[in-house]
Amino acid sequence: MAPRAALLLAALALPLLLLAEPAAFSSDPGPAAVTGVFQVRRKFPPGGGGNIAALRAHDGRRHGRLLAAADVPLGGLGLPTDTGLYYTEIKLGTPPRTYYVQVDTGSDILWVNCISCDRCPRKSGLGLDLTLYDPKASSTGSEVSCDQGFCAATYGGKLPGCSANVPCEYKVVYGDGSSTTGFFITDTLQFDQVTGDGQTQPGNGSVTFGCGAQQGGDLGNSNQALDGIIGFGQANTSMLSQLAAAGKVKKIFSHCLDTIKGGGIFAIGNVVQPKVKTTPLIADMPHYNVNLKSIDVGGTALQLPADIFKTGDKKGTIIDSGTTLTYLPELIFKEVMLAVFNKHQDITFHDVQDFLCFQYSGSVDDGFPTITFHFEDDLALHVYPHEYFFANGNDMYCVGFQNGGSQSKDGKDIVLMGDLVLSNKLVVYDLENQVIGWTDYNCSSSIKVKDDKTGTTHTVNSHDISSSSSSGWRFQWHKSLVLLLVTVVCSYLTR
Repeated sequence: MAPRAALLLAALALPLLLLAEPAAFSSDPGPAAVTGVFQVRRKFPPGGGGNIAALRAHDGRRHGRLLAAADVPLGGLGLPTDTGLYYTEIKLGTPPRTYYVQVDTGSDILWVNCISCDRCPRKSGLGLDLTLYDPKASSTGSEVSCDQGFCAATYGGKLPGCSANVPCEYKVVYGDGSSTTGFFITDTLQFDQVTGDGQTQPGNGSVTFGCGAQQGGDLGNSNQALDGIIGFGQANTSMLSQLAAAGKVKKIFSHCLDTIKGGGIFAIGNVVQPKVKTTPLIADMPHYNVNLKSIDVGGTALQLPADIFKTGDKKGTIIDSGTTLTYLPELIFKEVMLAVFNKHQDITFHDVQDFLCFQYSGSVDDGFPTITFHFEDDLALHVYPHEYFFANGNDMYCVGFQNGGSQSKDGKDIVLMGDLVLSNKLVVYDLENQVIGWTDYNCSSSIKVKDDKTGTTHTVNSHDISSSSSSGWRFQWHKSLVLLLVTVVCSYLTR
């Protein structure tokens, strides 16, 4: 082995992630909700200094959910604390009150903190006014009892000891020791309904969601806390599934985050422009699992064992926009890094809070190769240097790929593709046809989404980032409140 390669491999041996122990998840059917428009903000942790470790902390807690066993109902919830990624403003109840909830593709329900909550934060480090939901203050709110269909479907049958007027409860315990306990509520969700190109009108509908009554661990921390989460997972309890079950929308959503100019799009509905090539979702998996076939760096295929991408118990590839970084099994990680730095023998590596970092004064896009992931049905994901590196100070770059081999045993063989590699792409989750796809895209432009009731298409525009953050989050994380437009297009499907 060349001396330089040996030095690089030594650098790659740095411990790059502390992973929480497994949490839990479940898939649960639910009732109907409605269509609407939401503005979604994206909050990234500040770059440099003592804060980039928050990226791994967020991902570590999240991995405790993604890699969990399916033995605790309604797990797989996102954590609305620390480095929450997307969050949106919603209105619940009559009269309506405002709540800020994290948008999470790995979560399965909408839930907010309740008035009776123990240790729920009242203030947020994001500068938001947090609100506790009060069922008694809403004229349209009602508790879901354990003998109702939603509860029985959630738990796979009627709960032992259930009787009339007993609330349908849930409890989730996370691997990092945090927990949330609560009960289900049905109430009115307020929204802006899309009626044309850039046009909306007021609307509302009924949705069943969790009311968090007790929080433990980091869920009680006010640092960047939110009121709750809104899940876009595949389970029937997600808001998207409820909308689809009511015949309001198709079970399709998409997101596009512009990290160059700022702004982005988050839409529910059938995207007809641009055209997006897709790959099948693996059946009977709780997350967005896909078949990764090969990887090339700068056009040269990596020589890897044929079975290294095989899906199985704690193996395979997961697409998850709620994870910040991208995690590769140790062998893949080392081969990718050796190929990336092959033409840069003079680079000296630094350990910055367990990230692999280096000084570089030129353009990383001009100096480093593109990495391409190839998936089933000939779908490629191109990851450019400005996407797999992130800036951490003047002329200092850190690697956004992490070594899964330094995680716990539960994550070491999983390819977990996070937000860094999904940015500047329109990503479409088509759960109607059980496929996922993407295309490189200008996320500051617009897309076309079809109204299935009329057959017409509506333009969904991006929402511009705040002018104080014009250079994009990866260069100025401390200014990065990215404002997205989440658009839900009416379909009113024929049953």
